[in-house]
Amino acid sequence: MHAKSFASAEIMRAPNSRSFPSVAFLLQALIIAGCKHRDHIKELNNVRPKQPFFFLKPSSSILPPQQGPVLRPRGTELHYEVELALIVGKEVRDLDENDEVRAMDAIESYAVGIDMTARNEQNAAKRDGLPWTTAKGFDTFLPLSNVIPKSLIPDPHDVELSLSVNGEKRQDDSTSLMIFRIPAILSYVTRVMVLEKGDVVLTGTPKGVGSVNVGDVMRAGIRVGGKELEQGRVEVGVEEREGLYVFEA
Repeated sequence: MHAKSFASAEIMRAPNSRSFPSVAFLLQALIIAGCKHRDHIKELNNVRPKQPFFFLKPSSSILPPQQGPVLRPRGTELHYEVELALIVGKEVRDLDENDEVRAMDAIESYAVGIDMTARNEQNAAKRDGLPWTTAKGFDTFLPLSNVIPKSLIPDPHDVELSLSVNGEKRQDDSTSLMIFRIPAILSYVTRVMVLEKGDVVLTGTPKGVGSVNVGDVMRAGIRVGGKELEQGRVEVGVEEREGLYVFEA
């Protein structure tokens, strides 16, 4: 294991009416995406978790490819986190964390996702011992790429994720730096709840998380063996969110 590593996961289940598979996020260090890199834990001043943990993100937060901008709620500090998304292909329960064959068999395909967070709102929730639902669950808070066929990613623990803002590289690291491997993430989740076909599990983010502002453009991607996968490209701008919501600390 490298000196760096991911640590968290998330799960989402989308309604049948959506064309994109449902999404479920799991967190380890947050089970936002089941696993963050170690360096990301350090930059957030989090304690390294002893086991995976997860939280749920609403399906309404999904932003399919080319379906508009990420909307920043007024009063929030908006942060990005690029992650590898697992799209579940069958029902899974009580998965043994040492059963890598069954864990990989449960994955139907992949995608690249950007987990958006209202960071100042999340920090306030942590301070007050409250859930992170609001900070993670706004509409458009999960831009996703097109589906990546499983055959294009022979080993999900050996791909590189990247994200840039206005052409400046912010995140660029390997999934080999995950604190918890995918079987451990899926095992922990399926001890608690059944994963169903079409569920999406985010597996965590590398170091380099930061803020974006209205007018910024994020571009995310994935490389396998040094080659970028076209299906994994995400390009999305940021605009102000209309409506009644305003975060006040």
